[in-house]
Amino acid sequence: MEEIYTNQKRRPIVEALEKYKKERIVSFDVPGHKQGKGHKALTDFFGSDAVSVDYNSSKPLDNLTHPTGVIKDAEELAAQAFGAKSAFFMIGGTTSSVQAMILSSTKRNDKIIMPRNVHKSAINALVINGAIPIYINPGVDKELGISLGMSVEDIKSAIEKHPDAKAILVNNPTYYGICSDLKRIVKIAHEAGMLVLVDEAHGTHFYFNEKLPISAMKAGADMAAVSVHKTGGALTQSSFLLLGEGADSAYTRQIINLSQTTSGSYLLMASLDIARSNLALNGKEIFERVIKMTDYAREEINLIGGYRAFGKEIINGDTVYDFDTTKLSIHTRDLGLAGIEVYDILRDEYDIQIEFGDIGNILAIVSVGDRELELERLIGSLSEIKRLKSGSKIGIPDHEYIDPIVKLSPQEAFYSESEVIAIKNSVGRISTEFVMAYPPGIPILAPGEKISREIVDYIIFAKAKGCKMTGTKDMQMNDIYVVKEK
Repeated sequence: MEEIYTNQKRRPIVEALEKYKKERIVSFDVPGHKQGKGHKALTDFFGSDAVSVDYNSSKPLDNLTHPTGVIKDAEELAAQAFGAKSAFFMIGGTTSSVQAMILSSTKRNDKIIMPRNVHKSAINALVINGAIPIYINPGVDKELGISLGMSVEDIKSAIEKHPDAKAILVNNPTYYGICSDLKRIVKIAHEAGMLVLVDEAHGTHFYFNEKLPISAMKAGADMAAVSVHKTGGALTQSSFLLLGEGADSAYTRQIINLSQTTSGSYLLMASLDIARSNLALNGKEIFERVIKMTDYAREEINLIGGYRAFGKEIINGDTVYDFDTTKLSIHTRDLGLAGIEVYDILRDEYDIQIEFGDIGNILAIVSVGDRELELERLIGSLSEIKRLKSGSKIGIPDHEYIDPIVKLSPQEAFYSESEVIAIKNSVGRISTEFVMAYPPGIPILAPGEKISREIVDYIIFAKAKGCKMTGTKDMQMNDIYVVKEK
């Protein structure tokens, strides 16, 4: 243990950058700003310390696409810290990690089992490689208006119906903090000869405190996409792709390099190096404090009335097998306000930016950088909103995520000959586009799915409440491209 502790103090990329900077190397390579010497405005805005280490790949700094030096060392330390066989630095965000998992485990016409409330990055991967989604519709908490985790029995049923599927993708946790029975899912999938891929974008902290739900690597998953910038303290767009014993590291790197930049940002990589070391050395204490902060906030918000800051009480042993108590998920419908309305009020009137608001809920991310003072400000503002803005309880549609009617594969639909039509008149047609509220970026409609009246009504309702809808070519979200009728 002492050796591991000593190892985790090391930050190979950071150390190499510091050494390179001290050597005062004359730069006739990129980037063109030459560590800020040619661009005063850049240095003034970002600071000379940051700009001065914005280097390109070189012999002493290694190369992200084929690491043999300091990046390789840093990846090995990351694997050790997260309990993985291997780890990859991903600077295209966790979107690139999710897509690398899918692209390295499936090919054209291969089946992959996944929940319907996946992030759009997963379905985008299917558009790229032509794999076929086998959707499991997660349970729905109708009171809260949120999708839950995947039922073990539903997974067993999907495996029985599709024994030729190559992999199962699991969201763990969901945006709201809900976890499936990951360890049992891994066991069932492996017995069927399938890989388990975990979108762990919001679960970096699971690896560093035993009071939190089980991590993907500890559960025995084959691959996990970990968004270190979300809850681990790295810079935005920084992520790790973790591999377990069942994954092919060499092939995965080949897949990553199909789209990974050949000009990797050392600022992003250094931030991952720093965050990994900090989490490995101090993560238990950090997230002990975060757990206490969110537990306190949840209790205080529930005392206000009108809000429901939900937590472990929603655990049911199946579709809610566990709950991430660091997620401050708050239901607002009893207040008479949609979540997106509370989100807007907090931002516009109280200068508080939370993670997102949907039809019935808001989410505040509490993590490494938060302080008690700011949490008290959020609690006080929610109390004021209740006093000044509350009204009669509002209704919400029965389903936050609507059962899809899949007619074509995402790839086939996306590349089909299409025509544009008003969304209000699109019932019965097959979409070639996505429709989603962002964040969280979970599709209401995906390419290849039939447009139902329920979907159209939901889109109209969400727009009216102020949800930011994205995905269509039409920026106003009035029209949609559909498969052209012959």
